[in-house]
Amino acid sequence: MPLGEEKNGMCDGSIYVNNPHLDSMQEDILYHFNLGTSTHDLPKMFMDVKFVCVGGSPWRMKAFTEYIAKELGLMDPNAEYPNICAGTDRYAMYKVGPVLCVSHGMGIPSIAIMLHELIKLLYHARCTDVTLVRIGTSGGIGIKPGTVVVTKQSVDAMFQPRHEQIILGKPVMRSTELDGELANDLLQCGKELAEFETIIGNTMCTLDFYEGQARLDGAFCSYSEDDKQHYLAEAYAAGVRNIEMESSVFAAMCKLSNIRAAVVCVTLLDRQKGDQLTSSHEVLNNYQQRPQVLLGHYIKKQLNVSKSS
Repeated sequence: MPLGEEKNGMCDGSIYVNNPHLDSMQEDILYHFNLGTSTHDLPKMFMDVKFVCVGGSPWRMKAFTEYIAKELGLMDPNAEYPNICAGTDRYAMYKVGPVLCVSHGMGIPSIAIMLHELIKLLYHARCTDVTLVRIGTSGGIGIKPGTVVVTKQSVDAMFQPRHEQIILGKPVMRSTELDGELANDLLQCGKELAEFETIIGNTMCTLDFYEGQARLDGAFCSYSEDDKQHYLAEAYAAGVRNIEMESSVFAAMCKLSNIRAAVVCVTLLDRQKGDQLTSSHEVLNNYQQRPQVLLGHYIKKQLNVSKSS
């Protein structure tokens, strides 16, 4: 199937779900969230959501919830932000005001499962004009550690802007196009903050952390240092500035669902200079907070929240 064959044509800000079977179901159980259409009032719980932040770590999503609550002036000193998905150990979900934060685990399969249920949740809740942003960490290529990369285009390990989904034993290629205006808005936020370097570049999404990313330190390695450097140089020439493991399916599923989306990842190291993290815990923790700060600034601007809040 050629790229872009699955089109929705939606432009009214509503969430698009292309599954006729859902209409005949008496109940839709969002199993990995421990939520359901007959057990929970999803519109009451989530209809006001306008911003969704997703990231790999449950701890990081809780930290962002607390951070954005403070930034938006919604922080109660005695507030507890319960995990909405406490009935399952697969994902964690937190909500404060119009912001929903959800963990997605590591790798394409994990985030894809989460996105299926998140998209249906937003659809059942009748949410509109939602902006969905993945924040995370990544390996950089040719840029200094700590740089925040806003993804222009997610590409696969062959530098092609596509996500391959196997359906009924056949490959379906889906577009990984992200919202260019949103990416530029986030880049502008980085310039306004002027606290760390923020750039726009292509992000390579791989199926593996070790061999798939040309690392030399896995349990298996059949290539040389020169082979690795040649491959990373090819990636850089193709516009790739960082590597992670979720952006392709994230971009593809958001596009199919008519959701405005972006990927914002900080780089923890330059992969052309090494494979293992050598920075201190304090430095790495500072790096990991940068996507949160950038997204927080963007949300505050969109909600017209003053700095004094």
